[in-house]
Amino acid sequence: MTNALPKASATFSQDQLKTLVGQAALAYVLPDEIVGVGTGSTVNKFIDALASMKSRIKGAVSSSEASTLRLQALGIPVFDANEVSELSVYIDGADEIDGRGFMIKGGGAALTREKIVAALSKKFVCIADESKLVPTLGAFPLPVEIIPMAAQRLIRQFAAIGGRAQVRLKNGQALLTDNAQMILDVTGLQITDPLAFESKVSQWPGVVTVGVFAFQKAQVCLLGTATGVKTLTF
Repeated sequence: MTNALPKASATFSQDQLKTLVGQAALAYVLPDEIVGVGTGSTVNKFIDALASMKSRIKGAVSSSEASTLRLQALGIPVFDANEVSELSVYIDGADEIDGRGFMIKGGGAALTREKIVAALSKKFVCIADESKLVPTLGAFPLPVEIIPMAAQRLIRQFAAIGGRAQVRLKNGQALLTDNAQMILDVTGLQITDPLAFESKVSQWPGVVTVGVFAFQKAQVCLLGTATGVKTLTF
């Protein structure tokens, strides 16, 4: 199901469209609740918008150190995930999302914590621009958080199913996540059955989290387009 939200000018930049979807996500935040907050440039726009109603919510559970710092800087209390039993909503972006609400996430290296917060939440609202909507997942390099000692074995295991995996680097060194683990980015895959793929790869020894969000899929996607913010429901 699709319906249009506030219209945007066709001359709006991608950054302005991110602001629009970040603001539109406020409609899903319930008063007196703790909201789940994801990671990334689009989510930063949501965090900035959330500050306008910080007196009406209890606070947030964050999926990354970067988002935690941004929330706290705006005076929004941040709770540890272990302090809450359930969240009414989780707001986060996606690197890709298909027509069923399945996603690839982890371009910002926060996929494990994102999946944990999503699992705590009754509803996942994805905020993204229309370039992220795809017919089949896999064009965006699939992030996989791994235990470092398993890196070369997992590179070979992905090669066996047609994927090309490489360790993500930062300043010439392996990037470490907030959990002190490594990320593999995998190209060459077409993920036609996200549920089966997530289940299979999650069981490979050394995998902490695979960046396919099928079991924690989106129920709503607020999509920034040249003609406005469109709401997709799954």
